[in-house]
Amino acid sequence: MSEDKAQQEKAGYFTLSGDVNSDMVHRVFDAVSAMTEDGLDTAHVLVQSNGGYVSDGLCLYNFLANSPIRFVMYNGGAVASIAVTLFLAGSKRYCSETARFMIHKSHATASPGSRPDALNIIVEGLRADDARTESILRKHVELSPEQWGVHQYSDLHLNSRDAKTAGLVHDVADFKPPKGATLRNI
Repeated sequence: MSEDKAQQEKAGYFTLSGDVNSDMVHRVFDAVSAMTEDGLDTAHVLVQSNGGYVSDGLCLYNFLANSPIRFVMYNGGAVASIAVTLFLAGSKRYCSETARFMIHKSHATASPGSRPDALNIIVEGLRADDARTESILRKHVELSPEQWGVHQYSDLHLNSRDAKTAGLVHDVADFKPPKGATLRNI
């Protein structure tokens, strides 16, 4: 990008934290609407989340990845579970040296005394969610066979070095809004 274009680009700085749920979806929709009205080209977003609901995370991934605004994502602490999918919406992604990521398969709790047909519905839903999230993960990240093996049956934890090697982040770098920049919480 030329120096003139970089100077003309309008950037904003944001934090996004908490559970990935319908409340977060609503907050992000409102924030992106305001970003669009403000004429932002790029939004730098520090994400801090231990995850939440798969459908809400997939919605946010699709919405942000297809927004006219370029999202640059940062992990300054922990991005886990479906929040990793949300994080992958960034066209550029960074994490602090001490940040971590956690990826796992979907899970659910059945009601006590659930009948077999109800359990089958839960299993089918979990398999569908896993297929959707894994397709996004494979589009952006290259895990080793050993890491895919861990992911198959357990929580896969990635530190900053592992995340860079896998392509989950482009580099290890901190979220550092420039002095005088307005910082907004989504």
